[in-house]
Amino acid sequence: MDMPEIVANLNAPGRRPVFMRLRAKVEVSRAEDIPVLQAAMPRLLDLFQVYLREMRPEEMRGSIGTQRLREELMLRANLAAPPARITDILFTEILVQ
Repeated sequence: MDMPEIVANLNAPGRRPVFMRLRAKVEVSRAEDIPVLQAAMPRLLDLFQVYLREMRPEEMRGSIGTQRLREELMLRANLAAPPARITDILFTEILVQ
């Protein structure tokens, strides 16, 4: 299932703001979980935004940063939409600017 595009300002020191644009797909274990996930989308977006706003730009460097982001977003997605089971977050675009 496609997630709406998320744009968040990261926790960057200094006066110049740093933004992240994120596009992703959420993979669920069963087709019946999609309506549950759609109903929970406002909560899911809120949890994602709050997490992204606390990230520092240097935390996104390299594949380890991307994998950590995936794990954290999956954890939050599963908290936001029980009993739906999110099995993966697939990034279609990550832009840090």
